[in-house]
Amino acid sequence: MLNFDALLFDLDGTLLDTAPDFITALKIQLQRHGREPLADEVIRTCVTNGSVGLIQRGFDMPTDHPQFETLREEFLALYLSNLADKTALFAGLQQVLDECSTRNIPWGIVTNKPWKYTEPALIELGLMDSAATVICPDHVALPKPDPEAMYLACSQINIAPDKCLYVGDHVRDIDAGRAAGMATVAAGWGYIEAGENIHHWNADWVVDQSHELHSLLF
Repeated sequence: MLNFDALLFDLDGTLLDTAPDFITALKIQLQRHGREPLADEVIRTCVTNGSVGLIQRGFDMPTDHPQFETLREEFLALYLSNLADKTALFAGLQQVLDECSTRNIPWGIVTNKPWKYTEPALIELGLMDSAATVICPDHVALPKPDPEAMYLACSQINIAPDKCLYVGDHVRDIDAGRAAGMATVAAGWGYIEAGENIHHWNADWVVDQSHELHSLLF
C-alpha cells in the first residue's frame, strides 16, 4: 500500500466519466445549428478543455469570434439539463472509494469545473456526502495549475499536502499537485489529447486503466 493519508481526484476524466453527457449536449447543439456531427471519440478528447475547447472544436471557431460566448452559454445550458444522465464513476473507482471508507482515509475532489455543474452531478450520483472536500474554481482566486485549490482542500480536511495523493488526467493536475508538494498519479484512462505523452508530466506514478488504481493504492 502506498503511504498517504488522503486521496484527492480531478473530476472530469479522472473520477467521473462525464464525456457521454458532454457528447449529448454538443451533438444537440451542432444539429441545432446545422453543423456536421463530430465522432464521440473526438469530443471525448476535447472534454479536458471544458466548454471553451468543445466550442472551438465543434464550431471550428476562435475564442475571439463575436458569437463564441453566445454559443458557449447555449452549450452549457444544454449540458446543465442532462449533466448526470450518463455520467458515472470510471470502472474500479467505486472500489477505491469504498476502500478509503473502510480505512478511514478521506477522499475529495479538486476540479476546474465550476460549482454550478459539479454540485448537482455529485448529488445525483450520491457522492457529495461522502466527499471530504470539493474544491472548484469558484472557491479560489487561481485555478489549477496554480496550487491554491490544492492547499484549500488540504486545509479543509486538515491534512498536510505531503500526506496527500492527487490523481488527474491533465498535465495541469500533475503540475498543481507537485507545486503543492503532493504525490501524484497520472490517469491514463482520462481525456488525453491526441499526441499527448503522459509519461512526460513527471507524475510519481502513471496508471493506464482506472481499474488498476486500486491495486496501486492498496
